Order: sequence, then structure tokens, then C-alpha cells
Amino acid sequence: MSHHEVRPAELELRDVSRTAGGREVLSGVSLTAAPGEVVGVVGPNGAGKSTLLRTAYRYLRPASGQVLVDGTDVFRMPRRVLARRLAALPQELPAEFELTAYDVVEMGRAPHRRGLGGDRLGDERIVTVSLEMVEMAELARRPFGQLSGGEKQRVLIARALAQEPGVLILDEPTNHLDMRHQFDVLALVRRLGVTTLAALHDLNLAARFCDRMCVLVAGGVAAIGTPAEVLTESLLSEVYGVHAEVGAHPRTGIPTVFFGN
Repeated sequence: MSHHEVRPAELELRDVSRTAGGREVLSGVSLTAAPGEVVGVVGPNGAGKSTLLRTAYRYLRPASGQVLVDGTDVFRMPRRVLARRLAALPQELPAEFELTAYDVVEMGRAPHRRGLGGDRLGDERIVTVSLEMVEMAELARRPFGQLSGGEKQRVLIARALAQEPGVLILDEPTNHLDMRHQFDVLALVRRLGVTTLAALHDLNLAARFCDRMCVLVAGGVAAIGTPAEVLTESLLSEVYGVHAEVGAHPRTGIPTVFFGN
């Protein structure tokens, strides 16, 4: 972001497990996102992607293991301190409430405010720039409840950006978005240089925008590595039960999955 310094943080999940309803939904997951790295979490439905992300942004407490931002356990950080370093985009869109799109994005500034006044002008500039980055500046005064699912999603991404985090955690950030905006949002995340952990549905989008991918199956890590290391025909058949071929994209050379019979 042009108007401020992004200080990407290191995010480390160390042997994270979690139980729900008597069964283990995450078992000993370890992964590190280096400062500025974009790591995609992929895997079939029910693999534990959302649980993993919710644990990473401190919504759920792990049964064992640790989540560390720059080496500090997030469960030991005061909420406000954590909110300056880590922003999350949850999967569910919030209920209809009477705030405008601008108001929603401005909520991202709360962790940075000192006292009542704070730097109002600085905040306004950051909110405006954040809305511009997701192409929502024109709709800034529109009530959030009146926006389409895709517009809401972009406003919530702007709110996370306004937080100026060192780590961004995105749970299916491309839900509700049409193809162009899926692409734009992930390209934006790449450009920001913020350390990002994102659960993604679309393997080809993940391969295009992630430095590394973590494949989650039944709550455990089945594979982790660059898209080229992870997206193999044997892994796709094993994990997703599909026959697919992996080739290089003709223009970018990025590994691309071709589904067929």
C-alpha cells in the first residue's frame, strides 16, 4: 500500500491439534509463512481448512500446539496488540446492519486509535485508499446491507487492509466474487507484500497466486511445498479422487490442473 509501510510478520503454526465433538479435526498441523509469503491452504471439503484458519486468527483455541506471530504466541497477546499485527477475513458475511461501506472499513482502524481523537485524517486517508484498492470507493456511502455478496466481500477485504496488518488470514476470500474480482483480489494480496494464509477452493487460482500450498486432508497435512511440488497427478487422485493432468500454463508456465475423465 502506497500510503504506509507494510511490515510483514512471520506466522508459524506449531503442531496444532484441535478436537470437536470427541474427534480430532486437526492433528499436529505445522506450517510456517515467512514474512511476505502467500501460503494457500487447499483440500477437500471437511478437511479442516476453516478450523485451521480460525485457530490461526485466535477464534478457536487449539487443544495443543501454538500459533506464533513473529515468535510470540497469539493467545498470550492482548487483543488490541494482535489486531495491529493480524487481520482476518472470516468465511461468513456479517449480518445486515446499518453501517455504510465506509463505516465498516473504518472499523479496521480501531486497533490503531490512541485516545478519542487519534489521527482522524490519517485514518480517513487509509480507509479511502483501502476502498479504492478493492474498487469500492464509489459505493463508500452505500449501506453495507444493500451491497451484493461480492461487494460485501470486497468491503471486508478493505477493512482487513485498513488494519495495516503484518499477517492476513483469508478464509475462502474468493467466495461470492465473480471471476475478475477473484483474480483482482488475489493479485492485490500478492502486491501488498503482507504475509498471507488463505484457504482457497480453486487449485488453479491457488497455484497462480501462492508461493506455497498446504494440502490438508482429514485434519492433517498431506503435502506442503511450491505449487509445482504439490500439484501432482498422483496427489490429486489420492486427495480429491479425480483423474487430472497437470501441465504448464502456456503463457506463465505456472502449473495448471486440467480435469478430464
